[in-house]
Amino acid sequence: MEIDRKNVPRLRQVTNLGRATSKKARESWQMLTIMAEFIEATERLSELHPAVSIFGSARITHDNPYYALGVDIARRLSDEGFAVISGGGPGIMEAANKGAFEGRSPSVGLNIELPREQTANTWQNISLSFRHFFARKVAFVKYADAYVVLPGGFGTLDELMEVLTLIQTGKSRQIPVILVGTTFWRGLLEWFTNQLVPDGMIAAKDMNLVQVIDEPANVVDAIFAFYEAREMAPPETEKQTGSFL
Repeated sequence: MEIDRKNVPRLRQVTNLGRATSKKARESWQMLTIMAEFIEATERLSELHPAVSIFGSARITHDNPYYALGVDIARRLSDEGFAVISGGGPGIMEAANKGAFEGRSPSVGLNIELPREQTANTWQNISLSFRHFFARKVAFVKYADAYVVLPGGFGTLDELMEVLTLIQTGKSRQIPVILVGTTFWRGLLEWFTNQLVPDGMIAAKDMNLVQVIDEPANVVDAIFAFYEAREMAPPETEKQTGSFL
């Protein structure tokens, strides 16, 4: 067997002691900030139950019909006892927080520090600030009993695909994933059905992981219907395997 003589550098082998120390300090500090974000999210959100995460574009304006739809859905969920979690910014995020703020249950914003677009909205009972996207994404999934996804761009699609992947692979418990806006989502779902399923990229049953619902009242009813057959808490089998987030 040929010996692999590639030089794979290790930080402890760096001869410049000052550079190695500086790099270790930066990396260690970054890890501490990540841990701090997880700890704060756990402290502030672990008893927030039940809750629904709502996603959608930051670019949706107040006069867009989807903004009013987001407010309506969030208000109904809040009045039914669900805390509402959003990204804390403008657009659909603001609509979700506004509707929840006006309802009976807490309005939660998981804000992210970005150079543009993201500014915290004022409709938050609980406001957290994240520097790291992945820590924020864990909070969105970990503390949600349902996902409601309105039209959005890359960020919205990223969150949608993240939760579908986690559920599909058993790394997260199964929760309702509801897409709002039949016209908006039709093309994507048709591509899933006509391309991904025939090519074997996903199983046909994976299409059952999402529902498309346009009426706000029906969104709430669908979440309750899901949990009529399944408790809000993770099943004991998921707890034992530790597969849920």
